[in-house]
Amino acid sequence: MISFNADDFLQHCTRHPGVYRMFDAESRLLYVGKAKNLKNRLTSYFKSKQLAPKTAALVAKIAHVETTITPSETEALLLEQTLIKEWRPPYNILLRDDKSYPYVLLSNDEFPTLSIERGQKKGKGRYFGPYPSAGAIRESLALLQKAFQVRQCSNSFYNNRSRPCLQYQIKRCKAPCVGLVSAAEYAEDVRLSSLFLEGRSDHLTRELSQRMEQAAEQLEFEQAAQYRDQISLVRRVQDQQSMEGGHGNLDVIAAISQLGGACVHIMTIRDGRVLGGNNHFPKSAIEQDVGDILAAFLGQYYLSGRTRDLPDALIVNQNHAELSLLAEAFSQLHGKQLTISHQVRGTRARWQRLAVTNAEQALQSRLSSQSQIDQRFIALAQALDLDTSARFERIECFDISHTQGEATVASCVVFGREGARKNDYRRFNISGITPGDDYAAMHQALTRRFAKHDKEEGQLPDVLLIDGGKGQLQMAREVLDELAIVGIILIGVAKGVTRKAGMETLFLNDSDTILELDEHAPALHLIQQVRDEAHRFAITGHRARRGKTRRTSTLEGIAGVGPKRRRELLNYFGGLQELSRASIDEIAKTPGISTTLAETIYQALHPD
Repeated sequence: MISFNADDFLQHCTRHPGVYRMFDAESRLLYVGKAKNLKNRLTSYFKSKQLAPKTAALVAKIAHVETTITPSETEALLLEQTLIKEWRPPYNILLRDDKSYPYVLLSNDEFPTLSIERGQKKGKGRYFGPYPSAGAIRESLALLQKAFQVRQCSNSFYNNRSRPCLQYQIKRCKAPCVGLVSAAEYAEDVRLSSLFLEGRSDHLTRELSQRMEQAAEQLEFEQAAQYRDQISLVRRVQDQQSMEGGHGNLDVIAAISQLGGACVHIMTIRDGRVLGGNNHFPKSAIEQDVGDILAAFLGQYYLSGRTRDLPDALIVNQNHAELSLLAEAFSQLHGKQLTISHQVRGTRARWQRLAVTNAEQALQSRLSSQSQIDQRFIALAQALDLDTSARFERIECFDISHTQGEATVASCVVFGREGARKNDYRRFNISGITPGDDYAAMHQALTRRFAKHDKEEGQLPDVLLIDGGKGQLQMAREVLDELAIVGIILIGVAKGVTRKAGMETLFLNDSDTILELDEHAPALHLIQQVRDEAHRFAITGHRARRGKTRRTSTLEGIAGVGPKRRRELLNYFGGLQELSRASIDEIAKTPGISTTLAETIYQALHPD
């Protein structure tokens, strides 16, 4: 047993602010903490009769404690974060975040380029950001490239061109490298791109809308169509950025904790524009309270040695006694004032709720996805009398979607033990059949899927789910027999008489064998999850295909939306497709559209 004389240690312990380090018998660092009064803080470890289980486990291992006195509690906080980063003690909350955040650089060349930059700002030009992830940046830049065709190539590539590259051919660049665009026209495209990157999207869309109307009045319809497409692309990026309408440079941080883990979501807002969010899953040890996790995270995240783009303010979802201390430490380290608040209103309150929702969703997905899916796979193997140690790794499910035979689409979704394998999803546009013939549609989709199986070694499913009854199952059996494919377990998932979840009838391999599963069985839950995903994927594809074939605007049947308001909506969003992607709050921003009418429009565009 480790013997530590706490009474003797506390008798000589100082009451000054400082940092304490706890070691085990082998002199391994267990925990680093800071305190305004070292003696009072350390006494709480050894004299308290009600310690949390993890704190009690820590105290049981302590062999000796070292302290370092600091001039103030703020400097104790800074030293604590330095020691945690250097030694990573096992009982501290640890933030695994070793990356730098990306920026968009607009170079100051004669014909500027847009590029993604990380680390120190060594490039010559103007920086926008930071952005939470490179993926979010690339998607936004890709859409901006379509809209304004500002080059994104490196200068070495640009300076050695003698003819336009592929980007010019696909209308992603105006080829300034070979003089196919004037400096004035290119500068205007750069200006419009900058407006968006500055967060002035509303100003940008108004300007483009005015140009579109002027071009239409002058019968320059091709030019008007280009402006319409630019508006649509800008609106699409705005939708991905969740919401606008606030102001300032903020980070919104939401921390939540559940049994099994914790999540901290950071939502980055620059110039009043939500640039995106990023999830962190700190390894929580002693501190169980959400406020403690949040305070520990803020210290490690903003007081780390890496250069952070510190915002003007932080919005958090939990109050904590150390928030004022953290704000003082941030200001001392970064040389700028920063406020931390948790009680906010208006747009900032919406951002706060959104960050909490994202944190809850991320943690729930993290805790439930992989382990739960794997357990369900094992349960299904047992229900099918399979050896659970044998290879059982892939489930595919097919579903058919159409509206009275119109625009028939078949979906194929794939699940493995890790969850959905979305890279393996497939859709099949069905043609050449009698409209509404689900059997023929299923036959065509399965044939197209499995006819090339010999070219895709290892890609056959272990279990093939068919969303349908005996007829669809029999059709699947015929296709496999025609292609001489064996070893695949077939399960037909037919809706029961009540068509309620849990009341499905499962046909195993043929229409005469029924697989009996309790409505609470994990195996049934796996089948339902895969079937529902196939249904969703099929409906999404069907609606997209059907929308391309219809010409009548859905706005014409909405009460209160006459020709003038239809025109305002279409001008504001650049088209019906972008309007259908907009939220109620976005629709309500259109001139002449109230919140009540925006709700009516949204419901009409999303009847399901």
